[in-house]
Amino acid sequence: MTETRILLGTAISIALIHTLIGVDHYVPFIALSKANNWTIKKTIYIVLLCGLGHVLGSVILGFAGIAFSAGIASLIDIEDMRGTLATYLLIAFGLIYMVYGIRKAYKNKKQFPVNCEQAEVNNDNSHNGHDHHIDDFMQTNKNTKKSKVFWGLFIFFVLGPCEPLIPILMYPAATMNIFTLVLVTVSFSVCTIAVMLLMTILGVKGFRLLKLNKLDKYTHALAGGAVLLCGLFVLVLPI
Repeated sequence: MTETRILLGTAISIALIHTLIGVDHYVPFIALSKANNWTIKKTIYIVLLCGLGHVLGSVILGFAGIAFSAGIASLIDIEDMRGTLATYLLIAFGLIYMVYGIRKAYKNKKQFPVNCEQAEVNNDNSHNGHDHHIDDFMQTNKNTKKSKVFWGLFIFFVLGPCEPLIPILMYPAATMNIFTLVLVTVSFSVCTIAVMLLMTILGVKGFRLLKLNKLDKYTHALAGGAVLLCGLFVLVLPI
């Protein structure tokens, strides 16, 4: 029982430290939530999905290693490769989103969607079928962009490993203590996702207190830049 408590305390401590110092666990959510005007509820929902994907990837790998009696070194090597790939994907995502944000800030306002929106404003009293087609087009365009943002984040977090989980999983497995194995896995996962949620919510609420109206048109570019910096930070200082 003492060993179980020690192992459980270690798992929770590592989850806290690993997630807190890993800025890539929450800064992308904060930046993109601000840029896309996500509600707190939607932000929480996205963090939960990405967090689950994040921990499940390593949990599945850990259990697969246990089932096939793989060595810890082999599993950590696989996690390292996943981590490198995920980091480069995060950098690419941030760079692409930043470029998108810059183009959005300075793009020609005469593009079709904007013209259609202006035409609708100037014809408030018009209720013909053409207006409905314009609304459908604009809504579809927005939903497509939001979907790409979510899937970009989700893929990164699924690929992004929880390296500390592997050795923590392997120890109780070696002693054939299934209860401890499950307890440690669940505790580590819940703690990781909880810290991701807490830091994200604090960051989002903190940004709402700041008066940054003059920078509103640059929010997408700034969000992309923040994600890019996160990726570079993780690349230079693996965490």
